[in-house]
This record gives sequence, C-alpha cells and structure tokens, in this order.
Amino acid sequence: MSSPTVESTAPGDERSIEFAAEGMTCGSCAARIQKTLAKQDGVSDAEVNYATGRALVTLDPGKVDAAALQKAIDRLGYALEPLPEPGAELDHDHDPQRDAEERSQRRWLIRVVASVPPTLVVIWLAMFAGELGEQTWARWTQFVLATPVQFYVGWPFLAEMARRARRLTANMDTLIGIGTLAAYGYSVVALFVGGFLYFEVAAAIVALLALGRYFEARAKSRAGHALRALLELGAKQARVLRDGEEHMVDIAEVAVGDLLRVRPGEKIPTDGEVVEGASSVDESMLTGESLPVDKQPGDRVAGATVNAGGVLTVRATAVGGDTALSQIVQLVTDAQRGKAPVQRLADRISAVFVPVVIAIATVTFLAWWLLAGEPLTGLTTAVAVLIIACPCALGLATPIAIMVGTGRGAELGVLIKRIETLEQTRRITTVVFDKTGTLTHGRMSLTDVAAGEGVDEATLLRRAGAVEADSEHPIGQAVAAAARERTGDLPAVTAFAAVAGQGVHAEVEGTTVWVGRRSLMADNGLALDDPLAARATELEQAGRTAVLIGWDGAVRGVVAVADELKADAAAVVAKLSDMGLTVAMLTGDNQRTADAIAAQVGIHRVLAEVYPGDKRGEIERLQEAGEVVAMVGDGVNDAPALVQADLGIAIGTGTDVAIESSDLTLLRGDLPGVPLAIELSRRTYRTILQNLGWAFGYNVAAIPLAALGLLNPMIAGGAMAFSSISVVLNALRLKRFGRELTPAA
Repeated sequence: MSSPTVESTAPGDERSIEFAAEGMTCGSCAARIQKTLAKQDGVSDAEVNYATGRALVTLDPGKVDAAALQKAIDRLGYALEPLPEPGAELDHDHDPQRDAEERSQRRWLIRVVASVPPTLVVIWLAMFAGELGEQTWARWTQFVLATPVQFYVGWPFLAEMARRARRLTANMDTLIGIGTLAAYGYSVVALFVGGFLYFEVAAAIVALLALGRYFEARAKSRAGHALRALLELGAKQARVLRDGEEHMVDIAEVAVGDLLRVRPGEKIPTDGEVVEGASSVDESMLTGESLPVDKQPGDRVAGATVNAGGVLTVRATAVGGDTALSQIVQLVTDAQRGKAPVQRLADRISAVFVPVVIAIATVTFLAWWLLAGEPLTGLTTAVAVLIIACPCALGLATPIAIMVGTGRGAELGVLIKRIETLEQTRRITTVVFDKTGTLTHGRMSLTDVAAGEGVDEATLLRRAGAVEADSEHPIGQAVAAAARERTGDLPAVTAFAAVAGQGVHAEVEGTTVWVGRRSLMADNGLALDDPLAARATELEQAGRTAVLIGWDGAVRGVVAVADELKADAAAVVAKLSDMGLTVAMLTGDNQRTADAIAAQVGIHRVLAEVYPGDKRGEIERLQEAGEVVAMVGDGVNDAPALVQADLGIAIGTGTDVAIESSDLTLLRGDLPGVPLAIELSRRTYRTILQNLGWAFGYNVAAIPLAALGLLNPMIAGGAMAFSSISVVLNALRLKRFGRELTPAA
C-alpha cells in the first residue's frame, strides 16, 4: 500500500491525508462517504470530491489513523486507498488514476456494445412490429434478449444496489436497480400469465445508462487531461556528473547538489542553477510563454523545461515534490479537490435525494393504483420517476467545472490556489497595481542627457558616472552603467561622500563634481540657470527622475532616469477598464511623478508617496470605502497588501513570499495574465452556476412530469444519462478558453 499523502504535520497537531475513494457512482455516494468520515472520532474535517474521486481528511493522528478510516468506509461498501506523497507520481511511468479511468471506459464500452443490438431488436418487436410482436415467439424473444441486458450489462447497477441494501443505504444505482427490475419483473410475470410486456423499457434504460456512463467516464477523463499532461512532462532520467563522468540514472536517484549535464533538445531533469554553459530554455510547459528564455551561469532553471540551445551544466537545487512542477501540480490538485461555497448546498441535497425520490416513486405508484385505478400506469410512472431523478448531475456540476477551469489555468500559466477565488473575482470592483516591478520592469535606466551651454555631453556623463560608480542606489547605478556604455572606462575619483537624501560628490579629474537633487546644488552654491531648470521640470513632469550635475560653482547639466513601463501596460489597463473595473496604481513616487506615469498607461486613480509598510493600509482604506479590491504585486513588501486584498494576484517572476501570499499566481510574469486570470476565474464560476442551474432545474421539472405520467421511462432513462453528460460537456468548453493566446495549448 502506498504511503499516504500528508499535507502538513506538526508534533501534537492535526494533519491531512488524501485518499482515492473507490466505488462512488453518483454525488450521493460522495456525500455519504463525507458524512461518515466527518463523524469519526479525531476527524475535524472531510472533503469528498465525486468528480476527482478523491477524499481529503484532516485528523488528529493521536485519535484516528488511515486504517480506521478505511474500515469505516469499507462498512459502507466503498473503499479508500491512501494516495502517494506529492511528487511521487512524477517518478513512475503509470498514473493509477489514468489507468483506472481507462479501465472504466473499456468496461462501459464493452457493455454498450453488448446492449445496443439486442435492445434495438426488443424495441422493434415491442413498439414497431405490430401484430407480429404479439405472437408468442416474439414475446419470448424479447425475454431472451432483454435478460442478458438486464443482468449482464446492468450488473454494475444491480450489484451496487445490493451492496447499498445490505448496509441499509441507497444511491443512484438503487433507483436504477429498482426501476429496471420492476419493469423486467412485471414483464416476466406477464409473459406467463398474459398481459402487456415492458422488456423494452428495462433493456432500453440499461442500454442508455450504460452509454451515458461510458460518455461520462470519457468526458471526466478529458477533464483531468491538463493536470495529467503536467505530470507526464517530467524527465524520467538524468545525466549526472560523478567523478568527471556522465552516468544516466533514474530521476528518483538525483539528489540536491548533483551536477547534471543537459544537452540540446533534452528536458532539464529537475530544478537547479546553471553553473556552466549558455543556452535558451523553452519554459512554455510551465509558464505558457512560447518564446525561449536565455540562460547563463547563475540563472535558475526549472525541471521539465526543454534546453533549446547549447549544453548546460546544472546543479540540482530541488528534487521530487520540492520542484516547481510538483508544487504547481500540487497547487492545482489542492484547488480541484476544494469546494466552492455554492457546492455545499448541492452536497446537502444529494445526501437526502435518493430516499426522497424513492418515497416520491412509491407515492406515485400508489396514487395511480388506488386513486386512478391504473396500476400499470402507476408502475410505468414510478419507474420513470426513479430513472429520471439524477443526483449525479448535482454532484458533478461544481467539481467538474473546477477541474477543467484550474487545469486550463495551469496550461495558460495561471495558478488558481483557492477555490474561494472563483467567487471573489465575480465581486471585484477595483484592481490596484504596485508600480515598481509590476507595471514597470523594476530597473532604472538612463533616458535623457541635457548638457548646459559650453559643456560636452560626453564629459558631463563621464564625470557623473565616475562619481556614481560605487553607488548602491538604483539611480546612481543606472547613471554609472549608461556612462560606461557610452563613454568607456570611467576616471578614478577621490574624496567621495554622500549627502543623505540629496546626492553625492567626489573629486574627478581635479574637480569636485556634485550629483543629485536641486537642494544639493543650492545648499552648496551651485547656480542653476533657467534653461536647465526648465528642462529638469519638463523631465519630472514626464514621470522621470531628474538628476543635476555641477562643478565649479554652477550646474552643468541634467540627466534623467526612469523605471521603464512594460510595453503592454497600457493595453492591460484598457482591457481591465473594458471589463468594468476601476484601475489604480500604488507607488512610493511623489505625486507629480506618479501622475505622469499613470497618465502614460491610462490610470486615473493614483495612490502616491506610499511607503512600503503602508501598502496594506491603503488597500484597507479602499475596502472600508466599499471597494472589493484585487491587488497585483511582485515584491516582498507587497505580501501584506496581497493578503489584505480581497483577491491577491502575484506576478510569477516576483518573490516567493509574494507568490505564497496570493490567491492567483501568474507564472508568465506578464501583465496580460491579469485580465486573463480574472476572466478565467469568472468564466469558471459562471460555468459552475450554469451546471448547478441545469441540474436543479432538470430535477425540479422532470420529476413532476414523470409522476404525472408525461414521460415514457425510456425517454426518462435517456434524459437522465444526458443530464450528467451535459454538465461535463459544458465544463469542457473551458478547455477552449484563451486558446488564441497559446499556440501550443
């Protein structure tokens, strides 16, 4: 038996174990297992997902263990199998869940093939053969053909019904079993004593339900394809360097610190850091970004990405369940097994649905028999009530949409980490962007050089760069880098000194050169003429930081640096505005600079001069004003604001703490992912509501129609099968979401 998946463990604390739940055939099965697990001593929470076939149990290991839970569920007629730890599946060629789904599809396909020909013959004899169908041989032919359909093809329904009966419980198979056996049993009696036969009803219902189960199994398999595709992307082997020689080993044998050789076209075996070589790496399987990313020594690489260029030597930094791929898969799995608040109503209904339907069918039969004097009509209407009722659609409505939506998100580089996120995105009114590193690239660069009268531009830049050469300030580094690039080697300096909050000065080529704010120049007697003052003001109004340079008693020129906006920032803001959202920018810049930057991208609401520690407070103030806020950020100082926001969106190229604090993570790290993520979440939630609306509406309308005798049992059987398939097919439409954005998807 596999070791159980343990989500979190602490001495004397609770832990979570994940199981595969076997034997479920409808949503009421999941509800019954969940209720039983929750009642066990030591269990604080249990979530059972019919669509994924998994159960997550939070328990106190000092009071209950996995074996005790398995025994409790075994008594119900189901089975729990502990799942392996996260990441373990990446090391195996076979996926147990995929294999089980394929077996289920094959079994139901065989039953469909076995049921359709005899059922068609029975239907023809019963409904279209006229007087020929009333002959004795035709009646016995119906019996001979319908019997294997009822007991071989329908055996899974009958066996499950018997198991439920032994434990005094009921589920969807109970309804199917009672309904088909009632029609078949009555027909057998009528065959001997005379009377109308209903063999075609029993055979057609079983055949239609078998066909429905086959299509449902196939559709559910497609729903989980995205996650399985991620699981299968991992490398199976690695070329490890040991004692200067290459050795091919299974991926499970790779340890942190091992040196790995990766040749062109090969998958990078595990997360690591490039120590030798340069190449471009295709990271589309993780981020959805089609363009390869250049890598050189010191750069990090992720396992399962593809080396598209030269030979790389990589030092492994994470293996197994700690790799980026494993963690992404685990995040998506966590989201898929969660339940949106709207699902809990469906769960409560499914738990009591089957007994209620049996009661309705019994009352229907008795009413037609005792009040209308038509027991045969009562039989057919009761069978129709039993067959038309379908808690399967209720049980599938939410989890199948979550399964497809989160899987599609993973393909697009959008990680939906919490199911509640789907509901929150519907309510968002304002999107707040952190400026630095989110709307901008997060690095300063020189944009303008304006030399005063009689001053050579190269001299101005060379002297400013020399003074700033050893600066740790981003502005100083940008000036120095541009000076080196444009003028070559910089002259040496002496007597360097910094003036806090104003700038720096040093001796360059025998002259004291000052670099900094206007106040630095004024305080030290350097005159600023009108043309340079006007130019500095113009640059500041354009959203750039103006830096003055002076020597020999006068300001000799001005340079400007700016954190450049990302090219797609304006388009993203426009898209969010088109979605009916208010867009705001949060920055520590002064109001004038912030307004200028915001104007370039079309943002009209600016929160400027906000210190890093005050970002959370700004989000809180917006919420107190009635706004439902989404915060987009990437830095450590964004984490508190991401947590405070109603929806936290982390740019995946940012820091780990920001990503961990968010509800949505954009692996691509690009801004178009923001509206994409919001729209995907909204579309997924809308699909959930559509599915639940169909499932509830179907039962509310269909059961009364069946009870009134307005639905033939065969039509009821086909409609019941279609109801489950319809919610799955509706959810599968999400697989097409954003297809134009990802050629490879």
